[in-house]
Amino acid sequence: MNVFSKLGNALLAGVLLHANAAIATDLSGVDRGRYLVNTILACGNCHTPKAADGTPIEGKELSGGGLSFNAPFFVGAASNITPDKETGIGNWRDDEIKRAITQGVRPDHGRLAGMPLAPMMWVGFYKAMTPSDLDAVVAYLRAVPPVRNELQLPQHKKQVPLQPYPDAEKGFTDADMRDPVRRGAYLVTIGHCMECHTPAKDGKTLYEQAFGRGGKAYGPGVIKGYPVEWPGSISRNITSHPVAGLGRWTDSEIKRAITQGISRDGQPLKPPMGFGWYRGLLEADLDAIVAWLRTLPPLE
Repeated sequence: MNVFSKLGNALLAGVLLHANAAIATDLSGVDRGRYLVNTILACGNCHTPKAADGTPIEGKELSGGGLSFNAPFFVGAASNITPDKETGIGNWRDDEIKRAITQGVRPDHGRLAGMPLAPMMWVGFYKAMTPSDLDAVVAYLRAVPPVRNELQLPQHKKQVPLQPYPDAEKGFTDADMRDPVRRGAYLVTIGHCMECHTPAKDGKTLYEQAFGRGGKAYGPGVIKGYPVEWPGSISRNITSHPVAGLGRWTDSEIKRAITQGISRDGQPLKPPMGFGWYRGLLEADLDAIVAWLRTLPPLE
């Protein structure tokens, strides 16, 4: 292949990348909301009921109870977020849905009026959502079929302070979406990836000291909703460290891990990573996530 052919292929690849990126960002309204909810936000990972083998139950999408939690500070199940008026969010106004997503506060009317959402609702990450994406998510939640599913009342045993996430606090703009690394940072933020992939100490996630180093444990005694044989898991190091992290992984291997749950050595990865949801990510968004991951400093 001569230099002109190589240049032509590189230009074509760039054109295709930008075209794919345009598709990812040009979706609007319900279509954009559907894409976000069913891919990077992975809302169904918690909010859609699962069969005994861990697969989502058809016809029950987003009706609550997909995962339940038995933690020292909270006991309860993920809420019904369909438009059902009695057991879901059908009587919530748009601004009330947005406040719940970004601040973790329920409306002051209806079932559980004024109660906070579960600490597992990662509002500290979702506050980063751009206004257009937040509008799109609400539009999609309005469009899904209402499903009646009354769940056991949650128990808030202890108030858990909200820990700020640096990139969410800085915020993002629509212009950021045109830069692959910044769009990757945005997707990783609203996907709350670093909540799992950063270790914690004394109840505090160590974003400043061990960002992306992994090592956080998840066990079946705390999270219920995965197959009975799930033994729990420990989050992986996703920094650029060549041995402990992803430094020697190819882009394709990283994308396969994200979308198929297969490690570099061919071994299956474990929940709660939402592989089944991330499978629907557009190639440009996967490229952006990988581009951002490459920027993480290596950590043992």
